[in-house]
Amino acid sequence: MSLTTTLNVAAIQMNCLPGDKAGNLRKAQELVERSIKQGAKLIVLPELFNTGYRVEENDDALAEPIPGDTTNWMFELCKQNNVYIIGCILEKSEIKGVVYDTAVVVAPQGIIGTYRKIYLWDAEKLRFGKGEEYPVFDLGIARVGIQICYEIGFPEGSRILSLKGADLIVYPSAFGKARLYAWDVATRSRALENGSFVIAVNRTGTEKDETTFGGCSRIVGPQGDILAEATEEDQVIVAALDLSLVTSQRRNIPYLRDINKTLVYNKELITE
Repeated sequence: MSLTTTLNVAAIQMNCLPGDKAGNLRKAQELVERSIKQGAKLIVLPELFNTGYRVEENDDALAEPIPGDTTNWMFELCKQNNVYIIGCILEKSEIKGVVYDTAVVVAPQGIIGTYRKIYLWDAEKLRFGKGEEYPVFDLGIARVGIQICYEIGFPEGSRILSLKGADLIVYPSAFGKARLYAWDVATRSRALENGSFVIAVNRTGTEKDETTFGGCSRIVGPQGDILAEATEEDQVIVAALDLSLVTSQRRNIPYLRDINKTLVYNKELITE
């Protein structure tokens, strides 16, 4: 696949109401449609955008199978507008009582695949099952890897995805305002150390009067440069990604060429 084309991407920053799927989907649709009008081909929504984040007492009731209502909603938008959407939802698994924090990649033709969050933050360890795989999704327009929220602080995940061929790493997130200093550094670091584009999409608002999300959704270039950043509660940011810059940056600073894979990573994780 040639990486010489330009890809228009959008990050959707939004506040969500806990438990209000219908209201959250209405808001998300308005923002998705706004991004499409601005020319976006790949659109990323925040973590648990359809349910809100602090819904732990209702995780099982709010969780959906995949495919399910929310992924069908995503598919209709993709099919009608010839776009790709990545969104993160509560997934009802095949095991009763087990819920995953799962990102879904949807194309105009249907669901391409899913990624289940591996590194769970704090009380998430009691809420969710842990994922086990690092898939890379070939959209034809780009090869995309996904990590979720807290995982932005674990460089091995994005490195494994990059070594498996991803040129774009996406982070749907509900990242807290109290740790925004970590978000600021990590979003740029994950891009620079892998020579990859990063789309880091965060929540806004406060839930249960104690969890405040930090916003600052951003699109970052392979040199760690911020191409676009959100500053409002509900906002769409769009950037045109020149995917040829992935190749040139990885040659300018050849981290992926020079890394000793056998010393640093389990070979099975980085071999197709």
